[in-house]
Amino acid sequence: MSADAMRRETPLPLLITGVAGVPGYNALPYFTAKYPGQVVGVRQVNNWRMLGENIVACDVEDVDGLKRLFDQYQFKAVLNCGGSCALKSCEMDPSMAWRINFESVRNLLHVLEGSDTRLVQLSIDLVYSDKDGGGYFEHEPTDPVTIYGKTMAAAENLIQLERPETAILRISLPMGISFNGHAGAIDWIQSRFMKDKPATLYYDEIRTPTYTDCLNRVIDDMLGRTTSGIFHAGGPRRLSLYQIAQIINRVGDYNPKNLMGCMRLEAGPMPPRAGDVTMDSTKLADELGYDPFDPWPYHDCWMPTHHDWHHERPAEELRGPEQILELLYRNPRLQF
Repeated sequence: MSADAMRRETPLPLLITGVAGVPGYNALPYFTAKYPGQVVGVRQVNNWRMLGENIVACDVEDVDGLKRLFDQYQFKAVLNCGGSCALKSCEMDPSMAWRINFESVRNLLHVLEGSDTRLVQLSIDLVYSDKDGGGYFEHEPTDPVTIYGKTMAAAENLIQLERPETAILRISLPMGISFNGHAGAIDWIQSRFMKDKPATLYYDEIRTPTYTDCLNRVIDDMLGRTTSGIFHAGGPRRLSLYQIAQIINRVGDYNPKNLMGCMRLEAGPMPPRAGDVTMDSTKLADELGYDPFDPWPYHDCWMPTHHDWHHERPAEELRGPEQILELLYRNPRLQF
C-alpha cells in the first residue's frame, strides 16, 4: 500500500491546544483556513489578550472544563501543542512544569478515554541531553537534563501507556511568529538586536529547526493517518544556537558586534543546557513517503561558514527586518 493510500481525510472537528505557543499559534490559522468552521483553539484562561472567533479560554488542567468543551464540539481530532517551554521558569518552579506539561496530558487522556478521537502530541528534542555527532533515533533512551525535558519525556511515556494509538512528534525549534513577540527563537534573538543589545548564544547547543510552514503540513498529514508511536520531526540542517543567531543578525542587518558566543559550561548552571540534540527524521520521511522538511534557512547562502560570517555584508545582498519575515519566519518555497 502506498503512503498516500494510507492517509484518510483529517478527522473533524479539530481541537488545537496551546495556541499561545509558537507551534500552536502557527497551526491555528493554517488549519482554520483549510478547514473553516471546523477548528477550535484553546488558550489559558489568564491569557486574556489572545482573542479570536475560534479561540476558547479553557485551562487544560481543568478536567471539567475540557469535558464541557468536548461535549459541545464533539472533536474527532486533537493536536496537543500545550505546555511550558520556558527553561528557567520550569527549573525554578518544577510543580508548575509538571502541572502544565504532564498533568495536562493526563487530563486530556482522561477526557479522550473510550473515544476514537485522533491525537497527535507534540514533544521536543530536549528529552535528550547530548550525543557526540547528534542524529538521535527514536529508539534511543531519553536522558533529559532540564525539568522541561523530564516533564515532556514523562508525558510521552504516559501517552504510550494509556493511548498507544497516538502519534508523538518530537520537534526541535519551530521557526515561526509567536503571539507575544518573544516566545520563539527568532523573536528573542531579534528583539535583542533590534534594541541594539548584546545576545549571547551557545556554540555547542545544536538543534534541527524547522519552518512552521512545513510542520503544519506534516501535522495535517499525521492527523489523517492511523500511524502511532514516536517520530522525530527535525529539519535537515544542524545548527548551533550561535549559528542561528548569526543568521538572524546578518539577514536582519543588525550590528554584528552585538552577537556573542560561548560554550555551555561558561554560562552557569541555571538553567542546565543540552548539547547536540539533533534528530534523525528518516522514520517520519519513510512513513509519509516524502521528505517532510525543507532546510531552515531555505537558501544555502544564509548558512554560516565560520564564526565571523555575520560580519560579512556584501553590497548586493538584500538584508533588513523585512527579510527576516520573508526568509526566516516563512519558507520562501511555499509562498508562491
